[in-house]
Amino acid sequence: MKRKLLNSLLFLLFGNFCLPGFSQSTDPVLLQVANEKITKNEFVKVYEKNNIKSEKTDTKALEEYLELFTNFRLKVTEAEALGMDTVKSFRDELAGYRKQLAQPYLSDNQATDKMIQEAYEHKKYDIRASHILVRVERLASAADTLAAWNKIMQLRKRTVKGEDFAKVAIEGSEDPSAKDRVTDGRKIKGNHGDLGFFTAFDMVYPFEEAVYNAKVGEVSMPVRTDFGYHLIKLTSKTPSIGKIQLAHIMLIFPAKATLDDSLKVADSANLAYKLLQSGSDFSDVAGKFSDDASTSGKGGVLPWFGVNRLLPDFTMNIQKLKAKGDYSEPFQTMYGWHIIKLVDQKPIGSFDEEKEDIKQRIPRSDRNTEIQNTFITKTKSSYGFTQNPQALDELTKTVTDSIFTASWKIEQANNLDKNLFTIGTKTYTQADFAKQLAATQRREPKRDIAAYVYQQYTGFVNDAVNKYADSQLEAENHEFKSLINEYHDGILLFDLTDKKVWSKAVKDTVGLEQFYEKNKNTYMWETRLDASIFTVKDASITKSLKKLLKKGVTDEVVLAKFNLDSIQKVTVEHKKFPKGENTNIDALEWKPGITDLIPMADTSNAIIVIHQVVAPEPKLLNEIRGAMTADYQNFLEKEWISELRAKYPVVINHEVFNSILTAQ
Repeated sequence: MKRKLLNSLLFLLFGNFCLPGFSQSTDPVLLQVANEKITKNEFVKVYEKNNIKSEKTDTKALEEYLELFTNFRLKVTEAEALGMDTVKSFRDELAGYRKQLAQPYLSDNQATDKMIQEAYEHKKYDIRASHILVRVERLASAADTLAAWNKIMQLRKRTVKGEDFAKVAIEGSEDPSAKDRVTDGRKIKGNHGDLGFFTAFDMVYPFEEAVYNAKVGEVSMPVRTDFGYHLIKLTSKTPSIGKIQLAHIMLIFPAKATLDDSLKVADSANLAYKLLQSGSDFSDVAGKFSDDASTSGKGGVLPWFGVNRLLPDFTMNIQKLKAKGDYSEPFQTMYGWHIIKLVDQKPIGSFDEEKEDIKQRIPRSDRNTEIQNTFITKTKSSYGFTQNPQALDELTKTVTDSIFTASWKIEQANNLDKNLFTIGTKTYTQADFAKQLAATQRREPKRDIAAYVYQQYTGFVNDAVNKYADSQLEAENHEFKSLINEYHDGILLFDLTDKKVWSKAVKDTVGLEQFYEKNKNTYMWETRLDASIFTVKDASITKSLKKLLKKGVTDEVVLAKFNLDSIQKVTVEHKKFPKGENTNIDALEWKPGITDLIPMADTSNAIIVIHQVVAPEPKLLNEIRGAMTADYQNFLEKEWISELRAKYPVVINHEVFNSILTAQ
């Protein structure tokens, strides 16, 4: 909430005006507040923050803004003089904002844009592919990695020579889904390496990138992912079906079905299909035939799906449906027989329509790793990254298997303090990395120590490079520096204004009451009518009600007389009515008395007792507390500004100020 308020405050201060550009060759001082000097161009840049080009700046607008800007600088000067920018809460808050604001600057925007465009191009197609997997850990030893490579290449030779890819997958793939298997006593048919249909973001990025660059029917070279090495065979690449909603009729094979059972299911599917062909409603047929209890009562309608949520046989049959309402012939899957109907379809949108969704998904996917790696590479090049591999080897030799039980001691790396790598002006030593290894070790399965240390080293380097780039943001990026300065000043302004004006006006009840007494005649009621409007819901009591009212009894007596049980026969609204608030009151002659029965719009009736005409009078504080508090805040603000202007000198160079207008 505070960030929203800060953004609004900064926008009001900096974002409502525009001016033409100015030469940077000379930049005279326009304004001096205390010891701070603000140049002409600095002021103009702030003034142009929102750059509303259609608005022409005039002298009055510029003077008003200069006044506003001067007051702003006075408040910030006062906050700094009070040391508010040195307290821990301020520094922590600013650091929190800076961390958020720095993120877009610590990434490669070109790589991101390229990744967004690529993802969109991938989304335009549905892919069907098969793979063969040879597992190898990401941190496997060189020997294990080579063994996995040799194995996957042998499998590839078999496919290239013409062996059936599915057969090789059954025999050689280490993906368990490729083979027939038994799970919980149930036999599950293997997919023979067939991954079905998928699209962008459905697979890990290296796999996706490789398959979208492949040619249909060809077997790829090995592709490395965190799972191991893959051979990929692209089966089909078709235009995307986007998001789709189906209705289905599903006839399930019974458990341990015999051939006769399967034929009976097929006969039922064919009968359902004939009914559809004869004109029967799909919903009725689904309700009668479908074994899917969750949808049969709803016309067989399924939730919206993407291609990756559908069985391949479903997708291939969907591709045959051309229009909403079309339905398929019966087709068989491992679960039984199906008939599907196209209910609705949402095709892939234009790039502009899909861009934001893709942009939001990238940080949550492994594509972000690719983008960050690009940023790291560019940053290393920009700041002259150098490293000492021999120093890393020396440190690696001190690490033992104890690191996998979180018991490795940093003392084992004593006397190792050579430079490990340098980024910009920052150098990291063997000791720095050893401390990181010791601090982050945890219990985990044993693996190749050299591979493990190198992985930790890579992360350590990347973190150091990011930190260095972060540390240089203000020096390297004027836009970022200005943004941080705005938040720095905005937080100070917010906190001090809250203390001196906003919260003070709410908490200072004595001061508010004194302000009210001095200014209450500014808040006057017009002439009002003091009246009671009695609404009568039971017409039979109107005569007795009017008779009682003529005696001058109080409203409370009237209500007690007629509302004897839970049914309210009479209600009353007693107040001082100004003109324009109530049409019945406005229609009366404003003089004391009792009206006749007045018909109301809701079939009830009303009798109005006019007590007196109330002359104009000040509104009570409780009646205008919100408006009075706002005015009190404005009063406190003006007093505070007067004090600040008396405390800190303000000097305006009017010649420079006039030059801003003449430059248009």
